This record gives sequence, C-alpha cells and structure tokens, in this order.
Amino acid sequence: MLRYPGFNPIAFEIGPVKVHWYGIMYLVGFAGAWWLARVRAARRGSTWKPNDVDDLIFYAMLGVILGGRIGYVLFYGLGFWAKDVWYPIKIWEGGMSFHGGLLGVVVAISLFALRRARNIADVCDFTAPLPGFGLFFGRIGNFINGELWGKPTSAPWGFNVKGEVRHPSQLYEACLEGLLLFTVVWWFTSRPRPRVAPSGLFLLIYGSARFVVEFVRVPDEHIGYLAGGWLTMGQVLSLPMIIAGAGLLSYAYRVRAPSGNVATAQ
Repeated sequence: MLRYPGFNPIAFEIGPVKVHWYGIMYLVGFAGAWWLARVRAARRGSTWKPNDVDDLIFYAMLGVILGGRIGYVLFYGLGFWAKDVWYPIKIWEGGMSFHGGLLGVVVAISLFALRRARNIADVCDFTAPLPGFGLFFGRIGNFINGELWGKPTSAPWGFNVKGEVRHPSQLYEACLEGLLLFTVVWWFTSRPRPRVAPSGLFLLIYGSARFVVEFVRVPDEHIGYLAGGWLTMGQVLSLPMIIAGAGLLSYAYRVRAPSGNVATAQ
C-alpha cells in the first residue's frame, strides 16, 4: 500500500492569481505537442511548414478547451447546468471531457484544413501522435488534484486515500492513454502510412484503454453506473471510438490511399 501525499493543487500564487498544477499540465501538453509537430514537419518530404504547425496547434487548443468544456456539460453536467445557468462558463470549478475535447479538436482542425486547402483526413493523421503526450500530463494533473480515483483495492500499488486504499486510475490512464498511446502512434507514423490509418490507430488504442480502465475507475457520483452495475458513461463514449478506429484501419489498408502529408513516396 502506498500513501497518497496530498499535493497542493495550487502551484504558486501571484497576488490574487492562483496558478494550478492542472493548468500547468495543460500548458506542458500543448507545448510538447507543438514541439513534436515541429519535429515531424521538419522531416524530409514533409508537406508541413513551421507556420502550418503553429496555426494547427492554435486551432487545436481552442478545440480542446471549448470542446472539452462543452462536452463535459452535455455528457456529465446537465444537472449542474439546470441549477446554474452560468455553469458552462465556470471552468475554474473543474469539469473537462476528453471525448468532448476530441470532437472539438476534430471540428477545429477541420476548419484549419479547409482554410489551408488541405485534406481533413491528412490533418487528422498528422495530429494523431500528438494528444498522447498531453494526455499523460493531464492525468498527472488529475493525480495531483486527488481526483478520479479508482475503486477500493488490496493491490500493493493502491494508494491510501482518506483511510481507504484505492486504485490509482489516473496513473493507469496516464500510462495507457498517455505513454502507450503516444509511443505506439508516434512509432507507427514514423514512416508513411495509408490515409486515415494513423487516425484509426489513435481511436482504437485510446478507446480500448479508456474502456478497460473504466472497470476500476469510479464513475462521477451524480451519474453513477448506467447499467449492470458496471457500464459507465466513459465506456459508452469510448465504444464508438473503438468501432470507428477498427473500421478506419480496415478501410485504410484496403484502399491504401497515399497520405498527403508527404510530398513523395518513400
């Protein structure tokens, strides 16, 4: 058994301004995604330029923040919204949804693609390796905040939280949705792949990882389990990702359309 140290969620204060670790993790995630995208854009044969990457990350940031908040309100917080009309804009009270953020990013980078006359699928494929880096730090932020704990456990790696030993589901997600996802998709995209294959692999791995971790993660208290004493909203939202990911991979290798992210075949 491990003892949870009880971190202070506030990293530092400047006068009345309080800077939270969770916000810092978001910044680290975006900065890392920008740097990784710049690295990929600099590869020989890439059709991406540095200014393309800068604009892409800006669009993606808007998609993550707006989509993540809107998604949380619609998927998890309608009850809160019914009690407080201003709840959707009260981001400082917490509440961000990955699935909402993903939809927001897809919309944002689709707008980017249309403005730059790029194929939307190519932009999604170029972006596919980047979220894993940010997801890792985001889950570390959840751990620092002491939120999203798992079910009680007798495992030696469980954390004693307020007198009860629980699964560190945030760390499970950091490893699976973060490190594993990033490592596999980054390796997969290190060479040209058929169009939509990287996007399909991203959806398949994230959806599967999230679906599995939900078995030991405690659902939001105001929602609980949706059916059977085990089905959660996270699993309901992840299942379409798994199906879509498998479908895109199958389609990609059946059609084998070349990616527009490389200028010449390699």
